[in-house]
Amino acid sequence: MKKEKDNLVKEITIPEGIESRLKDNIIYIKKNDIELTRKFHPLIIVAIEKNKITLSAKKNRRTEKKLLGTTYSHIINMIKGLEQGFTYKLQIVNVHFPMSMSYDKDKNELIVKNFLGEKKDRKIKLEDGINVKINKDIIELASCDIEKAGRAATRIEQGTKVRNKDRRVYQDGIFLIEKPGRSYL
Repeated sequence: MKKEKDNLVKEITIPEGIESRLKDNIIYIKKNDIELTRKFHPLIIVAIEKNKITLSAKKNRRTEKKLLGTTYSHIINMIKGLEQGFTYKLQIVNVHFPMSMSYDKDKNELIVKNFLGEKKDRKIKLEDGINVKINKDIIELASCDIEKAGRAATRIEQGTKVRNKDRRVYQDGIFLIEKPGRSYL
């Protein structure tokens, strides 16, 4: 007789003050006014009971193991984001021309002035739900959603990328110096 393999199962305990619900392969996690959502893969079975989220898969294959681990990490990051938040720090580096920054809350844009002596300002559009603080040459991006904060940091880095010049000479730009769990200094 063949021995049946165990199903994959992982449990997450939901802390006090955080609500969770499930609808159509989408998990909603909420604390106070902030709600984060995530759609998960149909091969992963999610069940919510009182203060526990149970993730399971029908089969015990490599694909399901990967999907289960990914979904588990996403939900843990959602809970961490609601409890602590995530902060990315970027540093403004200018060698040739003094560059200045400003943030327009209404348009949700970061404005870079005088980048490499350019007359036209560079405008970097950011997503909603990100708090931006500019202290001299440090930009802090804070959000409950780690992916939004990470995308904003990437957009800012790419928006001030030096093109068609020697990078050894033109070292101007805005560079990531710290992200959750890692510091580059």
